[in-house]
Amino acid sequence: MTRMTYFTASTLDGFLATPDDSLDWLLTRETDDGGPAGYEEFIGGIGAMAMGASTYRWVLDHEGIDKWEYDIPCWVFTHRDDLPTASGPNGPGDIRFTQNDVREVFAEMAEAAEGRDLWMVGGGGLAGEFAEHGLLHEVIVSFAPVTIGAGKPLLPKHIEMRLREVGRNGEFAVLRYDVLPGEQ
Repeated sequence: MTRMTYFTASTLDGFLATPDDSLDWLLTRETDDGGPAGYEEFIGGIGAMAMGASTYRWVLDHEGIDKWEYDIPCWVFTHRDDLPTASGPNGPGDIRFTQNDVREVFAEMAEAAEGRDLWMVGGGGLAGEFAEHGLLHEVIVSFAPVTIGAGKPLLPKHIEMRLREVGRNGEFAVLRYDVLPGEQ
């Protein structure tokens, strides 16, 4: 079964970014992409990904429109029509802008992933929408040793989970949760 995982990082007080979308609190922290709960192992099992328009815009603004590193399809949930398609070393990225219901998009993503899992990149509201429909199966969150007091919340909806694993990667406490079905 194809599973969707919300794989992200958060401040200790539960924010993904500051109110003005800064991730400075994250980008200055020590981490090991190849270590426990690291990015390298995670991305190897992913066949498609989803993100909101704000996350996509952040990636373009901070990484560059021509530095798209992903070779898997990416669904960007947006009502905007002014977002450009990112490209990488092999040409345009497989970016699919959508306004469709998360249930429809999940089915499309699962088909495109060809048996691999799905990555819910961000933000928290979109992850919550998938959870409301029983389509978010796992949350892996790396908590940084910093608080920022306000910002974009990790998960702004009620989601029941069961802790499955606790680890450490660099400065981060990494927690892996199973999302409990039917509890949202």
